[in-house]
Amino acid sequence: MTTTPPRTGRRFRRRRGRLSPVAVTATAALTAVSLLAACSGPPKEKGGGVTDVRLSASTPQAHGEIDSFTWAVYAEPPTLDYTVAFDYPQNTVLSNVCESLMRWTPGLTTEPGLAQKASNPDPTTWVYDLRPGVRFHDGKEMTADDVVFSLGRQTDPDNAAAWAQVFQNVASITKSGPLQVTVKLNKPDSQFPQYMATAAGVVASKATVEAAGKDYGTTGGLGCTGPFKLGTWNKGQSIELDRFDNYWGTKAKSKKAVFRVLTDPSARTNAMLSGEADGGYLIPTESYARLKKSGTGTLYFGEGLSTVNVNVTDMRGPLGDIRVRRALSLALDRSGFVKAGLGGAGTVTNSLTTRAAWAAAPERTLKTAFDSLPPTGQDIEKAKALIEEAGATGKTLTVATSSIGQDVSLLATAVQAAGTRIGLDIQLKTIAPNAFTALFTDPQAREGIDMFPLTYYDSITDPLDLLQNFKTGAYMNFAGYSDPEYDKLVDQASAVYPIEQRMDIEAKLQHHASEQLLWIPVAEWPTALFMNNRITGAPTTISYMYYPWAADVGAAQ
Repeated sequence: MTTTPPRTGRRFRRRRGRLSPVAVTATAALTAVSLLAACSGPPKEKGGGVTDVRLSASTPQAHGEIDSFTWAVYAEPPTLDYTVAFDYPQNTVLSNVCESLMRWTPGLTTEPGLAQKASNPDPTTWVYDLRPGVRFHDGKEMTADDVVFSLGRQTDPDNAAAWAQVFQNVASITKSGPLQVTVKLNKPDSQFPQYMATAAGVVASKATVEAAGKDYGTTGGLGCTGPFKLGTWNKGQSIELDRFDNYWGTKAKSKKAVFRVLTDPSARTNAMLSGEADGGYLIPTESYARLKKSGTGTLYFGEGLSTVNVNVTDMRGPLGDIRVRRALSLALDRSGFVKAGLGGAGTVTNSLTTRAAWAAAPERTLKTAFDSLPPTGQDIEKAKALIEEAGATGKTLTVATSSIGQDVSLLATAVQAAGTRIGLDIQLKTIAPNAFTALFTDPQAREGIDMFPLTYYDSITDPLDLLQNFKTGAYMNFAGYSDPEYDKLVDQASAVYPIEQRMDIEAKLQHHASEQLLWIPVAEWPTALFMNNRITGAPTTISYMYYPWAADVGAAQ
């Protein structure tokens, strides 16, 4: 899932709370000009971005155990309840505490998790044979009843689960043996088994969850099975995880993992440089070069399955005219944004999905998916003509922005600058970092907002993870787009299990969504990871959202 970073996640960056509108005054024009300049050249901060970015498949394996390590995170999770875990802060922590039936590996493939076997005796039946001897953090053994209960919470309307859409085709979840659970589907669903490797497939202790009631996820234990258990949560400061010594798998190399909440990007960077924090994901883009040259550690980049987009949230206004959306896309300075907003670590794209998401596709499918997509280069005159033709000259649009990171703030400003050049009046509405999540969860928070920057990462290695967001009524279809033909293709792709056949359909979806510019694609963005010279072992890929990455972190020497 994502969003912003996505950040997306799912994808995405989400925060709860209300928006904090900032009136844009006469300074807007000056701001637009100055940030346009920022987007047109190298980063202004000393150290700035990087060049020659190469993706690493992994980091060196740890040599031994350590007592603890400290990890910097950009925001505090509002809750650690797995049913609402779709964003970076929650999943970065939760992936080490709560496990799923299947597991997403550092190589972005799927392998058995708490289920040692998943079988598909017919197209509408999935049988999960559970791993025996798995214990929850309170010492009790995992049973099929816990699995039925845990998956059932995702379908309970009272929980408002972020993963409810994953279960849309589920007819029943039943215990078919002491260590076996059978899921019956209303129709074949190629996505359901893949999502069992995400937070959608987490198994928690029924007894623990019921005892906690509405407090589950915010206080007390989580009743899970992972290599770490929740320790002390110092609200607003840090979350400590303690090694679970009765873990069924390979024991964690560190006795403790401490997550420090550092909302200010500069403070986060300084903590990593000083050793106050040993590392972190989602490195502030303006700090890439500074960290890379520091000598105190190593900055890695890995596959992110992430694209940076402008999410169109309201098509009742000028953006309801596709000519306006096309004009904005034509006016965007994508190259400037990659240099300034992503610190040089990104690739301009006209695709909603990353190429890596299509790893299983044959060449002919790739050609269908990527050839003849809307252009990425600027064409201001053509964009102006489209605005005039649409009768949108002088029309006002509002873009949400936040100091959550310069990737967000500079993309919002780049959109404002693009609009200014083609005759639109684009206002910025600033939202506090801890409130940004509300854009994904609260329709009221999106009121008055036409667009916002969105980094979306796939939660499974399948382009349909993103493309299904434009189906009628989909969770992230904020603009309310509806096209029966598109919906039909999504349903067709969902029903096909052979991946190459499925991707043929997904290629058509990719073209359709890209041509409609339901989100305006801007860039592919790799995962960034920094670890100081004391530790090593964390994966470089976006797998850290659901893979127990902290268990691999140990002594570098």
